[in-house]
Amino acid sequence: MNPASVMKLVTAFAAFGILGPAHTWTTRVMTNGTLREGVLDGDLYIVGGADPVLSYERVWKLLRQLRAIGITVVRGDLILDGSALALPDHDPSAFDGRGLRPYNSGPHGLLLHFNTLLLNLQPARTAGAPVGVVSSPPIAGLRIDNRIVTETGACGVWHRNLDARLEATPAGTSLILLGGLPASCGERTWSAAPLPPQAFATAVVAALWEEVGGQLTGSVRSGIAPAGAEAITSDASPALAEVVREMNKWSSNVIARQLLASIGRRSPASPHMVAAGANLTLAHLQQAGIDTHGLVIENGAGLSRIERIRADSLGAMLLAAWQRPFMPEFIAALPLAGIDGTAHRRLSGSPARGQAHIKTGTINQVRAIGGYVLDRNGRRHAVVMMVNDARAHESQTAQDALLEWVWSGATGNGR
Repeated sequence: MNPASVMKLVTAFAAFGILGPAHTWTTRVMTNGTLREGVLDGDLYIVGGADPVLSYERVWKLLRQLRAIGITVVRGDLILDGSALALPDHDPSAFDGRGLRPYNSGPHGLLLHFNTLLLNLQPARTAGAPVGVVSSPPIAGLRIDNRIVTETGACGVWHRNLDARLEATPAGTSLILLGGLPASCGERTWSAAPLPPQAFATAVVAALWEEVGGQLTGSVRSGIAPAGAEAITSDASPALAEVVREMNKWSSNVIARQLLASIGRRSPASPHMVAAGANLTLAHLQQAGIDTHGLVIENGAGLSRIERIRADSLGAMLLAAWQRPFMPEFIAALPLAGIDGTAHRRLSGSPARGQAHIKTGTINQVRAIGGYVLDRNGRRHAVVMMVNDARAHESQTAQDALLEWVWSGATGNGR
């Protein structure tokens, strides 16, 4: 069956087993030039290491370090090297036609800030007045054309009436924000993915280099660092255990895609690292004694019409994870029902609230859960439920009832 985002459990299991919970990714700054009196005569390279969580704040810190060691002017180009991942072409509009939504972004060897532009929305006090918008990170060459207005009424699903589109103008590319936001919502954060990962990283780095007071005689562009380039400084990511927690607590598709490709780096002979990652994940599950009959891995995120796994295979994988050294990290990365992450509204009024570490998954015609429930007698159970049907969206009550039933200890034999 299609598991939707519950497929991230498979990606997490393989990443912990193949890469290890302490695995990190390193972003390096390199040059082939010489520094004299604040001037770097040559090109400057930012070489990505496929870090899934490289934020603009961390890149800003790297650029500040360059300024601190005396680089003011780069007499050359600032080149971004994303060659760490060999990837197939990615169409962000292919899944649902919403190519500007961050959940549709693809992986990249120098993925920056989840390829996401954050938009802080502040409605006015009067209907019809413009909604204030503050965007981050800074993006060179992209103009924000805000047409969102303040509306009356209840907040409800506040983002339903918001939309964005790109438009080429004589002054450059504009991100046009459309729709309305009720004043009753108060301050909200929305997001967009206005550019492909490579172009997004280029635009953000260009803006940040100027922001820290750096000068450049050439341009910020993509390229590959030459073999003779020397390292100046570097930045290591948080450990994989923290990255998986970010992925599963908030169901980040781009992190999952990035992890699957990172797994694929262990098989460099493959045509691209997404397929290699899927093959290595399949082999890893088989080595763990898990039945992989019917398993289909497209991107490891679950944002797919073709990904498939059996419920008993998922259950067996959850039991296998319980026996692994990384068990504490694996479980702690899951949303706690009624408490946090994507499950913070589940079981909110139930005595089982806080007793289930559960990954949820939802796309059209799919609703699924998978994880662990601690029953009232202190026994822990692996639980999987998947619904593939045109009315799958109606099955949440049944899924919550299953979690409550397991919590009550009604299963008897502890399985």
